[in-house]
Amino acid sequence: MGNVLVAIDFDRVIASWARHAQVPFEVLKPLFIHGRAYESHERGEIDVARYFASLRDELGIDIPDAAFAEGWNAVFLDPIAPTIELVHRLAPLVPQYVFSNTNAAHHAHWRGRYRDALGPIRRHFLSHEMGLRKPEHAAFERLARDLGLPPERILFFDDLPVNVAAAREVGMEGVLVRSTEDVARAVRPWLGERAGQP
Repeated sequence: MGNVLVAIDFDRVIASWARHAQVPFEVLKPLFIHGRAYESHERGEIDVARYFASLRDELGIDIPDAAFAEGWNAVFLDPIAPTIELVHRLAPLVPQYVFSNTNAAHHAHWRGRYRDALGPIRRHFLSHEMGLRKPEHAAFERLARDLGLPPERILFFDDLPVNVAAAREVGMEGVLVRSTEDVARAVRPWLGERAGQP
């Protein structure tokens, strides 16, 4: 979902925490990593309170959970309009799904905020509910099993090369998304040669 359907920016998260902690953004940014606690949170192995507790240690700041939550949800920006338009146009033609590395707190935030934009999406496959996350092969294999499809029938979009590579390794067609045109080009067989173009 992130940077394919909806713009995200982790610098906004760090900037919010830095403001609450009254420390410079430049000091905090190198300390924030997608490490073991981050991945455990995305697999649903630890809840948001435990994740925020781990951040206090990692970042060396002591701000309340509410301040962490404010920054945590600041990651989300606007839907990516040209791609969302394609999602709505594709709805009667092909089933579409979200497959996201996320967590319960983020999902609670974005499922309401983007309800209209993601309306045509038939189902959300979420790492914290699956207990698996991209780029683990098991996550992609579980997705294919739950859809009842062989991997080669699945067209997968992601903004991270490592996730696209993993999808291809299990047999899916993977598209690396660097711009809206990457998505438009991939769906032209369903919508015609000018899909996504003015």
